[in-house]
Amino acid sequence: MTRFGLFLIWLLHWLPLPLLAAVGRFTGALLYALAGERRRVVLTNLRLCFPFLNDSERKAIAREHFAVFTRSLLEHGILWWGSRERVLKLVRIEGMEHWQAVRDRPVIWLAPHFVGLDMGGIRLTAEFPLVSVYSKQKNPAFDRILLHGRTRLGPTELYSRQDGIRPVAKAIKNGLPFYYLPDMDFGERDSIFVPFFGVPAATITGLARIAALTGAVVVPAVTRQLPGGEGYVLRFHPVWENYPSGDLAADTRRMNAFIEEQVRDMPAQYYWLHKRFKTRPAGEARFY
Repeated sequence: MTRFGLFLIWLLHWLPLPLLAAVGRFTGALLYALAGERRRVVLTNLRLCFPFLNDSERKAIAREHFAVFTRSLLEHGILWWGSRERVLKLVRIEGMEHWQAVRDRPVIWLAPHFVGLDMGGIRLTAEFPLVSVYSKQKNPAFDRILLHGRTRLGPTELYSRQDGIRPVAKAIKNGLPFYYLPDMDFGERDSIFVPFFGVPAATITGLARIAALTGAVVVPAVTRQLPGGEGYVLRFHPVWENYPSGDLAADTRRMNAFIEEQVRDMPAQYYWLHKRFKTRPAGEARFY
């Protein structure tokens, strides 16, 4: 089934971007109707994060999320098999001056889990050497294509989470920017509970710890999906001053607060399909 799905994505990547985007959005509407379990996860996340919205408003965001997520999934075919020129055209970069200002220092690019995450990351590999981490996939075929897509356009050091922090820290100290994705629920290990939209969320403390270990500055890099056939835009944000502060909880909360700001700006594009609040404090009931 996975191989068939990859074949379809390969086949569709030949389409012009406006048509591919339309196919993705239509498929997303079907998935919203059919994928009941994941629809419930999305709606639960939205209920927890946006309690002030009514059910109709949250369902509208959920439908849009399925549309933009599925569109981005199909457009991965361009990342995996498209020409370098087409990838460069797919994603525009803004705010480069924020990174350039600290380019001679160790740098962490904070890349939250929006639907354009891979678009931005692979776009950067086409022009700049970098280091990143990934989660090994259970399906070997899917794992191979993810590794291929993330490393085929330029010199990229890619480590699994199981490799630990040591090789990443070494690469950062050697001058490679670190494209870092630390905003998912990875369980209790290396995590603390800090608020995310007011809800205690198990959040890994890696951003502050790695910054302290390597002397790296943090430059957020957030990718937005644009309407229709306009592709994506990756925007570098200003470097974080006084980070890390030495207060691990405050530094981790600062990361979540920044991500909250970005989510409010494009609420349908955050990765709501993930069970962000799966790990709960002792004695607290599960949400999913």
